[in-house]
Amino acid sequence: MKKLLVIGYVWPEPDSSAAGSRMIQLLEFFLAENYQITFASTAHKTPFMANLEELGVLTEEIAVNDPDFDRFLYKLNPEVVLFDRFMIEEQFGWRVEKICPDAIKILDTEDLHFLRNARMEAQKWQLSAKTVYMDSELTKREIAAIYRSDLSLIISEVEMQILQSDFGISENILLYLPFMFNPVSEEYIQFSPSFKERKNFISIGTFKHKPNWNAVLRLKQEIWPLIRQELPEAEIHIYGSYPTKKVLDLHNPETGFLVKGRAGSASEVMKNAKVLLAPLQFGAGLKGKFIDAMRCGTPSVTTRIGAEGISEKNNWSGFIEDKNEAFAEKAVVLYTDREIWEKAHHAGFSIINSRFSKEFFEQIFRRKLQKIKRSLISHRKSNFTGSMLRHHLHRSTYFMSKYIQEKNKKTAD
Repeated sequence: MKKLLVIGYVWPEPDSSAAGSRMIQLLEFFLAENYQITFASTAHKTPFMANLEELGVLTEEIAVNDPDFDRFLYKLNPEVVLFDRFMIEEQFGWRVEKICPDAIKILDTEDLHFLRNARMEAQKWQLSAKTVYMDSELTKREIAAIYRSDLSLIISEVEMQILQSDFGISENILLYLPFMFNPVSEEYIQFSPSFKERKNFISIGTFKHKPNWNAVLRLKQEIWPLIRQELPEAEIHIYGSYPTKKVLDLHNPETGFLVKGRAGSASEVMKNAKVLLAPLQFGAGLKGKFIDAMRCGTPSVTTRIGAEGISEKNNWSGFIEDKNEAFAEKAVVLYTDREIWEKAHHAGFSIINSRFSKEFFEQIFRRKLQKIKRSLISHRKSNFTGSMLRHHLHRSTYFMSKYIQEKNKKTAD
């Protein structure tokens, strides 16, 4: 049986974040391809992580700079290794290269971390994001990890364009692979809660993610007061995993701003809400909250950053507005006008079915893997930059790891 090793940055929590949902989709793909999967991570397990054993996935707790990982890897001897985010490739890529040189190395970027960070800094200092990321150490690290991998999975078409146009990375080592879903059926659409059956605005997203906290703060301070002027009885329910005290302190029933914390079922609260609000000012990748909203038939108002990579302004499930006044105005319209709401409601289902087909993208992924497997040697030879970066990083990381191992031994003694 073919073996896949996934080295996770965290244990996947599909109900907490889009990254967790994305990882489960990848695991399901490889299970369907008859891989025996082992998921290993240095992170602490949480009560909210997916039951991987129930899916048929083996689990292993590992440590950084630990020679036991080498023995584990040698014994497992996987044909494919999937790194969950570039930091994991930095930590473990050289060990995989040394012990399993013929394993296909895949990097799932989740989103481009350097792009998200650059947009946050650019927004803070009124600069262009490109100015920031072209001079960033984080950019150099993430781009290097992409070059060192045999294939990098890119979740957004916008990020594909940036990698190819700004950094000259060959399409040969990149694959556009967004979220993947079975089509929404006509029966499901028919029985989706209607305009009259829904109430309240909603905001949702893990508070471990800085763009989500920034968006909720913007809602509270700048946008929600404008909405309440027009809809004095309206409520917005704020959901998200891992809320901190500063998040909980925003709770104010008198103004209809209700901080609910973690949702017991994200799909249940989403499909019963009338409108999703997410005034994101920075971020990268695809924002899972909008994908979930469209699948639940819940229209939304967001920004250009929020909608990026999902669909265009003239085909959004609701409205795309960057300025506070326009954002609030469109939120009120979408909440009160049944005809406009129903048009947005159906547009969301159409976007999911036309742009995120599981069958279509799984077929593309399968063909790409088969092609790399058939010609791994020539595939790597065509990526000289990757070979060069692997050589230099792996040597430096090797000596640093040996130093840490020896230091740990002395401390233990």
